[in-house]
Amino acid sequence: MIQETHPLERFTRKGMIPHIWCAGCGNGVILSELLRALVELKIDLNKVAVVSGIGCIGRISGYVNLDGFHTTHGRAIAFAVGLKAARPDIKVIVVSGDGDLFAIGGNHFIHAARRNIDMTVICSNNFNYGMTGGQAGPTTMPDNRTTTTPYGNIEHPFNLVHLAAGSGAVYVARWTTAHVRRIRESIKTALTKKGFTFVEIISPCPEQYGRRNRMGEPIDQFNWLREKSVVQHFSDPVKAEVGPNKVVVGEFVDIEKPEYTESLRRQMMTVQGTLEKEGRLTSAPL
Repeated sequence: MIQETHPLERFTRKGMIPHIWCAGCGNGVILSELLRALVELKIDLNKVAVVSGIGCIGRISGYVNLDGFHTTHGRAIAFAVGLKAARPDIKVIVVSGDGDLFAIGGNHFIHAARRNIDMTVICSNNFNYGMTGGQAGPTTMPDNRTTTTPYGNIEHPFNLVHLAAGSGAVYVARWTTAHVRRIRESIKTALTKKGFTFVEIISPCPEQYGRRNRMGEPIDQFNWLREKSVVQHFSDPVKAEVGPNKVVVGEFVDIEKPEYTESLRRQMMTVQGTLEKEGRLTSAPL
């Protein structure tokens, strides 16, 4: 029997599809594997919220048929922190781009990771600001061309898995859109851990980054990711390079430590009990 509808159709908003992403962009892979991970984990979708920032991948919160927040530029994690603090029962997923998360929103990222706030952050890293004109961003590779680096980038890029690990994330992984099943498995692992988890997914940007750097057709960029990737599980994230000749992928961190919102609520209950005992509780319970 021929299936007439896509198996994930019920998880997307019909009025928002088809999407705006360019042919060859990896954001469609990220969307489908996130949805497949949620399906396979059998998570209650009424207890899931997807938060995104500005940029190509930022449209994802409007595409999924879940509670979502399409936030201002760089503030996806800030919104997510408030959501998680107010509703600790909600599974909070942040999906945004390298510029949104690590340039404008970099401070929010490092402090949410440091506090170990329970959320899963998925970064679509395409090495530039793809939606706003192809400008250089915090992950643009050295010597590569963008609209703001027409003679080649002279800045040092962030190593995102190193940054996430150093900031305190309890789970850190990197894959490319050529690693479809591994993306799904890492998202599943991230979603089932308590604490701040991070999955970087390197995604082609054929129309902006790829074209300016003469990387060929979308299939050529896909093959480049597949051929240059080297799996090095639990290697030192400091040495997990991303360059023209080698892209180190894998799982780098998988640890346990106290989660912020649980610790906050225990502290609030302790304070409430102390105030009640001393007869100083004059307002509503915390």
